[in-house]
Amino acid sequence: MSRNIKELISQMTLEEKASLCSGLNMWQTKAVERVGIPSIVMTDGPHGLRKQANPGDMSSKTVPATCFPSGAGLASSWDRELIREVGGALGEECLAEDVQIILGPAVNIKRSPLCGRNFEYFSEDPYLASEMGAQHVMGVQAKGVGTSVKHFAANNQETLRNSINTIVDERTLNEIYLRAFEGPVTEADAWTLMCAYNLVNGDFCSENEYLLTEVLKKRWGHSGFVMTDWGAINERVKGLQAGLELEMPYAGPERDRMIVEAVQAGELDERVLDEAVERLLGVIWKTFDARQEGYVYDREAHHALARQAAAECMVLLKNEGRLLPLDPKQSLAVIGAFADKPRYQGGGSSHISPSRLDAALPAIRDAAEGEVAFAQGYGLTDDVIDEKLIAEAVALAASKEVAVIFAGLPESFESEGFDRTHLHMPASHCELIRRVAAAQPNTVVVLSNGAPIAMPWLDAAAAVLEGYLGGQASGSAAADVLFGRVNPSGKLAETFPVSLEQTPAYLNFPGGKNEVFYGEGLFVGYRYYEAKKEKPLFPFGYGLSYTTFAYEKIEVDKALMKDTESIQVTVTVRNTGSRAGKEIVQLYVKPVDSSVVRPPKELKGFEKVSLQPGESAKVTFTLGKRAFAYFNTDIHDWFAETGIYEIVAGPSSADTPLSAEVKVISTGIPFRKVTRNTKFYELLAIPETADFAEKAMNDSVEGLKQMGAMFAESMGDGSLMLLFDEIMKWKKYDGLRSMAGLMGGGKTTEADLDQVIRELNETLGL
Repeated sequence: MSRNIKELISQMTLEEKASLCSGLNMWQTKAVERVGIPSIVMTDGPHGLRKQANPGDMSSKTVPATCFPSGAGLASSWDRELIREVGGALGEECLAEDVQIILGPAVNIKRSPLCGRNFEYFSEDPYLASEMGAQHVMGVQAKGVGTSVKHFAANNQETLRNSINTIVDERTLNEIYLRAFEGPVTEADAWTLMCAYNLVNGDFCSENEYLLTEVLKKRWGHSGFVMTDWGAINERVKGLQAGLELEMPYAGPERDRMIVEAVQAGELDERVLDEAVERLLGVIWKTFDARQEGYVYDREAHHALARQAAAECMVLLKNEGRLLPLDPKQSLAVIGAFADKPRYQGGGSSHISPSRLDAALPAIRDAAEGEVAFAQGYGLTDDVIDEKLIAEAVALAASKEVAVIFAGLPESFESEGFDRTHLHMPASHCELIRRVAAAQPNTVVVLSNGAPIAMPWLDAAAAVLEGYLGGQASGSAAADVLFGRVNPSGKLAETFPVSLEQTPAYLNFPGGKNEVFYGEGLFVGYRYYEAKKEKPLFPFGYGLSYTTFAYEKIEVDKALMKDTESIQVTVTVRNTGSRAGKEIVQLYVKPVDSSVVRPPKELKGFEKVSLQPGESAKVTFTLGKRAFAYFNTDIHDWFAETGIYEIVAGPSSADTPLSAEVKVISTGIPFRKVTRNTKFYELLAIPETADFAEKAMNDSVEGLKQMGAMFAESMGDGSLMLLFDEIMKWKKYDGLRSMAGLMGGGKTTEADLDQVIRELNETLGL
């Protein structure tokens, strides 16, 4: 239905407009019945619908819904189409339950593996997180249901999450932490965003004008509204002025009065309130009009999708002697309480009441033709090593052909609300694996965990399958993969470190009482391990298959490009094994020589392809300016500097056998004005000023050499000339001010320098 929202706003009282800026209760917005504005319902996500039967009653039970794999698992699929399909299913369930906005996806970066909420988040890599988040948003919103991308921004820990001040430099903030939100906003047009509890560089996210207005509204062009995380409000009027539209949940009438009184006192321009209401109404009407009374979805189809998704997300980490897939005729010892009572989702606000639940033990018994016996192995309620349970498991494993152990992290080890302090599984799980593997060399470990773990038992196990928190169908999906009905194709969306001490944020997580300093800067995840040449337990992008793949060729359609152009990169990959399978082709860009600090390589493209035995495929990627750019803090924008870039492709960040080069010519200017401190290398990269910079440097070099020769002659010291030669190598990194005085060879005065700067700015139109 077409509505004139501005006309509607003009008919509203100041009090009515202010009332729309806070919720009605825990899950609903307020209606303004006098002018026909409805209330809408929102509820928790992101991997399933956590709706309370009565949205106004916090104590009411949540309705049954499909529990899909959590974000950590879904991202391991690297499958855009699958994520979009899951999003569509979530949208359908929202329609059936009369929910207009689902809170998710959660796209925060995995800065440290200790973050208690990492099971909800997609990746340590901002490009991958952005792509997964965008597909999720598109899937949900295609059904007419809104999303709320969260938690904006730099919310990377649970410790002191309500009050911690995140100190992060501008470049790191934009390249790593904001980049993950960009795709969901600019590509998928997310209707709402949820701001985080924490502060960023001294301002609460709920009143951070840089985040909410400068980046989100102005740079990215977001047209929807921003809501708080539940209770993430500091000063209500200040938040509204900074770009926060909706406070959730309802916190009493005084919040609305604050807005009214601020307008009446002239402290708040009513136009700011009107713009907020316009944004709110745009989304409210969009979602309200898409409601479908009596909508019914296919529960069995959604469960089947959850099963497919869980199988696609599983990552085969080890498969010694090709123990997997299992032969259905083999006798099996299934061990571990998780096989019978699965750990399938994370704790906290995303906890779903599943519509049904598949445990692995009955699914394995259904798939197997040989004998299947079970031993509990460990208790679920504590971390005590139970010698009796372990002895039973060891005896059972020794009597069968293969042992399959289900282990991982209990909910008490990881959840929203607290961060982990170590990477260890329960001692009872680790001891069980060691003892069983010692008695049975054919031991498979299936993991259920929301984040990386240390694996001191890795050498003992023949095969390891990372299942993450796979949702309500994780048990049947595990059986599908174990018996080869599904060929594992997941790849890690995060690095698994050997130890906590190896991790990038080890010295700066979780910070002090008031602030946390992101001292690792850009070097998050694989960027750090690559730069340090550290070998992790398993690298980013890693995952095995029951078949094999060969990377045969990489081609680029041009060797030279301007940053206003794009380049086509084609990678040929072949299935060289005997089984059909899927491979995730990963494309990274490596700056060969940069004037600024940059990670050794960064993910800039990926594609999942399905190949029959012997079949090959050509996968084409299009790379534009952003694939080569860094965030330039002088111009506060992305800048691709002139230079050579290596484009590499392969099956993981640590294995990129294919390589091609392209030279990028920058057409931008890496500064706002030429000043005394503008560097020669910056001017060399600009065609209009390159000749001047080259001549100025040569003149300075010549003057310095003459001075060096005089000093050397008077002092009788030939080594002084070597010193001046060394200085010349770094001349390009000097600022223009070096033209005057000693370092300029004594030929340029301060007045000359001022004139040069004026002429350069005129030349560049600055």
